[in-house]
Amino acid sequence: MALIFGSLGTAPNMAIHKYVNAKQVPHLFISSVSSRWDDPAHFPWTMMGLRPSFQIEARTYAQYILRTRPNARIGVLYQNDEQGKDSLRGLHDGLGAQASKLIVSEQSYELSDATVDSQIVMLQASGADVLVDFSTPRFGAQAIRKTSEIGWKPLHIVAFTASAIKAVLQPAGLEKSVGLISSSVTKDPSDPQWQDDPALKDYLAWMKKYYPEGDPDDWGNVAAYGNARVLVYVLKRCGDDLSRENIMRQAARISDLELPMLLPGIRVNTSATDYQAVKQLQLVQFDGKRWVRFGEILGK
Repeated sequence: MALIFGSLGTAPNMAIHKYVNAKQVPHLFISSVSSRWDDPAHFPWTMMGLRPSFQIEARTYAQYILRTRPNARIGVLYQNDEQGKDSLRGLHDGLGAQASKLIVSEQSYELSDATVDSQIVMLQASGADVLVDFSTPRFGAQAIRKTSEIGWKPLHIVAFTASAIKAVLQPAGLEKSVGLISSSVTKDPSDPQWQDDPALKDYLAWMKKYYPEGDPDDWGNVAAYGNARVLVYVLKRCGDDLSRENIMRQAARISDLELPMLLPGIRVNTSATDYQAVKQLQLVQFDGKRWVRFGEILGK
């Protein structure tokens, strides 16, 4: 086996993490954004994919709040697992010394919970005027719907994991989702602004040829396409030396690589001490039909 590529999910990758590193198998561009994958000092054979870590995303939201709502009263909803706690750490880190003052309530939920209705009610009761929502899709839709039903109107920031229009915002209600803020790193195939973009046309042609039954608007397909493109780039750089060592060496020396479906200005960069392939993102706001980019590209 030359390498493992694009393996999906935090828990499945955790299950093989130590083993593949012990066996020195390149474990590349995995489809999980836990910050644990950016640890080349201890796990030099595992590298993240094309999405900033939960911590980077959360720190960016913190910076936005500090800049636009310096006197915010922040309520946080998060999943009681590694993903949610990773995001919570990033938020605290981004707020710095202000965290204890600005965060007035933190409410967690379990995957086994039926709803997050009670958590939303408690967050409203805390007096929070900013809701930072680190939910997964089902609970994200519930949080958006419940917030609207009880007449609470905080600045509502939703993590990328709960930002899909078809999977989250439509079930929650598009009219209830207007004004939400999130982040993005890739072009949205359903957004009319990209309809004449050559990169999008190439992606749609690729989907039609190789995965015609798939939904081209599904972020998972966009991510897979991007991951495949960066892997091709690495393998071409390897030349005739496809040893594990050289594959890993080339993966860890990517400089300012532009990929077709990444947003303009967002690039792939890695080094022997930096396995976070993408460290930039763009804030977006939902206008009732689509996510609209605003501000500059944030991150490193």
